[in-house]
Amino acid sequence: MFFHTGSTPNGLPDELRAKLERLSFPTLGHYLEEGFVDPDVRRIVAAGGRVVGTAFTVRTTATDSTALHHAAGMIEPGQVLVLDTGGDRRHAPPLGEVVAAQLVARGAAGAVVDGVVTDVDEIERLGLTVHARGTSMLTTKLHGIDAGGVNVPVTCGGAVVRPGDAVLADANGVLAVPVDVLERIVDIALQDDAEEPELVAELRAGAPLGSLTGASETVDALLASDTPQ
Repeated sequence: MFFHTGSTPNGLPDELRAKLERLSFPTLGHYLEEGFVDPDVRRIVAAGGRVVGTAFTVRTTATDSTALHHAAGMIEPGQVLVLDTGGDRRHAPPLGEVVAAQLVARGAAGAVVDGVVTDVDEIERLGLTVHARGTSMLTTKLHGIDAGGVNVPVTCGGAVVRPGDAVLADANGVLAVPVDVLERIVDIALQDDAEEPELVAELRAGAPLGSLTGASETVDALLASDTPQ
């Protein structure tokens, strides 16, 4: 047997979720290098706005939607469907109106698909935010192939995503990292966000950015070190 099913992951701790709801997600890009999904996986349906939740992972084969149909009725409130299509870029997994309706009914926070989707107008009316590589009218079928899995480690846009990883997504992209990673840096990132309005105000008043961030001082030091003695 090649189909695998893991345990349903826990949700985000309430305190962490509250902090992430206030955070500008790109601020995390100043502190992290791993976990960022390929930028080609972009927001296709913005109905629900930003996405904050934990990964509920599904892996399918190129043409078979059996695993996703099975998994759609298992997702818990606040979880984000993260779908690994095995590299297929032609068949829209059955993330169309029907599966989206199931996800919304179950309280899913959103969906991230490393592939294409369909029925985007209908999904928008349902209110589900979806990130994907694009759209297609060619869909998968219920072939019942003994492959794929639910709540197993998957690859999405070049990033390894494990069940229960924190998933953050907005108009800028998608990030999926272990919860404890965010717990270690979220307060620092929030502090950065709090200081940014003052920085922008100084720039608008005419201050040079390099002087405010220390970059110009660093460049001066680099140039001085290259000066012949």
